[in-house]
Amino acid sequence: MLADTILNLLKEEIPSLEYDRYIKQLKFHEKASNSGQMVFVAPNILIANWVKTKYCDKIAHLFELKTGNKPEIKIILKEHIKTTKSKPINTDIVEIAKNTKSTILNPSYTFSSFVVGSSNQYAYTAAKSVAEKPGIMYNPVFIYGPTGLGKTHLIHAIGNYAQSKGKSVIYATIEQFMNDFTYNLRNQSMDRFREKYRNCDVLLIDDTQFLSNKIQTQEEFFHTFNELHSAGKQIVLTSDKPPKMINGLEDRLKSRFEWGLIADIGLPELETKIAIINKKCELDGITLSHDIVNYIAANMGDNIREIESAIINLNAYASLMRQDITLDFAKNVMREQIKERRENISLEDIIAIIAKDLNIKPSEIKSTKRSKNIVEARRIGIYLARTLTPNSMPALATYFGMKDHTAVSHNIKKINELIMTNESFKLRVEELKNKILTKES
Repeated sequence: MLADTILNLLKEEIPSLEYDRYIKQLKFHEKASNSGQMVFVAPNILIANWVKTKYCDKIAHLFELKTGNKPEIKIILKEHIKTTKSKPINTDIVEIAKNTKSTILNPSYTFSSFVVGSSNQYAYTAAKSVAEKPGIMYNPVFIYGPTGLGKTHLIHAIGNYAQSKGKSVIYATIEQFMNDFTYNLRNQSMDRFREKYRNCDVLLIDDTQFLSNKIQTQEEFFHTFNELHSAGKQIVLTSDKPPKMINGLEDRLKSRFEWGLIADIGLPELETKIAIINKKCELDGITLSHDIVNYIAANMGDNIREIESAIINLNAYASLMRQDITLDFAKNVMREQIKERRENISLEDIIAIIAKDLNIKPSEIKSTKRSKNIVEARRIGIYLARTLTPNSMPALATYFGMKDHTAVSHNIKKINELIMTNESFKLRVEELKNKILTKES
């Protein structure tokens, strides 16, 4: 079939992951198609909007290359197809609602694919609330936290949910907003710019911190914010820091960003990272053993985006090399991503990171106190100091205030026994090791 041929041609030109997630889900609707239009059926509005935004023009071009005729490409929803034999399908009716504004949202970023843990529970709950009742619950919503922890996932999830309910959504990074503003200002077409950003039900702006010191753009954004807010339209913003800590941001904008709800996303705990890896593998059809998942969670740091990238790269490399993904294979492939900077590690670094992670004072680790949590922290400190630094056991005995090197040896033996018999303890030690190596204090 011609349509299958066209989609196979497209498969050769786009990332395989995007093809499998989106294009592969389309079904050609022969009865509704003719020489002037080719109709494809999508299983849901998220995939439909993604294909419409990114690939309709490309599909039309491939038809033209193959047949000499460039048809209009229409994406319709499966739920809108009428099974009545007496009436032909009216694609003008079943085509996706025109009131859904065209904006590039990642359809895989949904609430169901977001893994919730204690570090992001508040932000997730806030995002879900405003998605269900935009402009009513909290306005604006300001989500902040370090790079790669899920802010963009949540803001896209809000947009995808709102679009699925027929709301008009505009998503843009602040850089895109600035570029649009500069272009339309230069071309004296600011009416078009304001039409785009002020006539939507939900405005989603990513990376707000880059508004810093952009005086003209801040002025325009101030008026855009006021216009939407006064009309009861939902505004959602993300940043790597809270409003009051964004230097170069006008006080009036800081004040408005704090009108609604401010939610932070913290560093994920180990259990959340494991759950995220398992979810990513499930969504992408990747099979990793329990040991490999734990290894990645303990050693890849806290940037979820980097973890997801590492999983995709690992799977791709295994596929190209035609090898099974074993723990040794994973360690070998990921050795460049798991950056080990041993030469700059000091004993003070080790103690400070362990103390912060286990919520005790650094001085207690070096003390003679015998409470269970302090003894455990001290043993971990000795073990990691011996593993990660060139210090001898006598030197470590002096540093930790112990009698001699046999006491150090005894503590290391105890830790090794726990690592061999207690999986959760092993993971905790591995994660601390990774934080020390990458100095994520």
